[in-house]
Amino acid sequence: MKLHEYQAKQILSDFGVPTPQGEVVSTPAGAKAVAERLGKPVVVKAQVLMGGRGKAGGIKLAKTPDEVFQAAQDILGKRLVSPQNPQGLVAEMVLVEEAIEIAREYYIGITIDRALQRNVLMVSMQGGMDIEEVAAQNPEAISTVAIDPLLGLTDYAAREALYGAGIPQEQIRPMSALLQGLYRAYIAVDGNLAEINPCAVLADGRIIAADAKITIDENALFRQKRLAELHDESLEDPIEAEASRRGIAYVRLGGDIGVIGNGAGLVMCTVDEVARAGGRAANFLDIGGGAKADRVRQAVELVLMDPNVKGLLFNIFGGITRGDEVARGMLEAFETLEVNIPVVVRLAGTHAEEGRALLQGTPLIPAETMQEAARLIVERARGV
Repeated sequence: MKLHEYQAKQILSDFGVPTPQGEVVSTPAGAKAVAERLGKPVVVKAQVLMGGRGKAGGIKLAKTPDEVFQAAQDILGKRLVSPQNPQGLVAEMVLVEEAIEIAREYYIGITIDRALQRNVLMVSMQGGMDIEEVAAQNPEAISTVAIDPLLGLTDYAAREALYGAGIPQEQIRPMSALLQGLYRAYIAVDGNLAEINPCAVLADGRIIAADAKITIDENALFRQKRLAELHDESLEDPIEAEASRRGIAYVRLGGDIGVIGNGAGLVMCTVDEVARAGGRAANFLDIGGGAKADRVRQAVELVLMDPNVKGLLFNIFGGITRGDEVARGMLEAFETLEVNIPVVVRLAGTHAEEGRALLQGTPLIPAETMQEAARLIVERARGV
């Protein structure tokens, strides 16, 4: 679950991380009032869950309350579109905060390294840039240190990361303290990402979180009741939000081939096979283990909510998931939903033969292998 910038900054502030003064508002008049209270130049920042806000026109500098009013009026209600989010999101809130004079920008972040099976601390002198871009173009610019799960982020581990990134000696101590606050916040909220980018060094030497991002592990929301209430579905992809309400793992990918499978690994392989066959997956959808007919029907319904879908591929390998139950779910879906696209089905494993028997005589197209299934659905979606 992603948090808005203002929410992330409030959490960091609670753990001793310095942040700019500011307030979040939803009207131009409210923005002007905040600027009048601050009595200094401000930055008006759209609060939308996407990257690239600045280039999309979602961040504006304003020197007077009247300029703040105009900036907020320009942003609020506007659909912001960026390369990270081509569909765009409408800005319903803005953060009005003091403008700061930045002398230098750093990047600091904590996330999970699946290979190491540990949290890792990342520090870079190249702040203000997309860290994925830095990692791809100049990986040696990022200093990475694995965090011991028993000891937490020790002072010496923080210093190791800072020295490795080339942070100047006079900033090591305050930066180390800031990293400790970031780590405590990350652990307290069950985060899987917490980053400050840029971490700004001001002209007077102070270090402050100019921007912040926190993502919370949704599997931990049962013990993060207060944070769960912050979940803003209105600014998420509507299909992903609906899937979340139904407890189904769904990620929209932007292609035109719907993909449904059981098990994250199998679904990812299926997405890759669709690409290898010359197509592009519209989504990732994992119905999970032991899925019953109703869950399969709901999965089909979710995929069909995307108007770009031109074909649907089922790839099921039955273990605890029974092929006949999946087949019943497909039949139920096609009885209750209007399905006007080709559907290819690959069933293997537990009760697969029974499932295939149930599907005989239907418009569903059978396939023996994942590769054949991917090839068939790409061809049928193209009308070949």
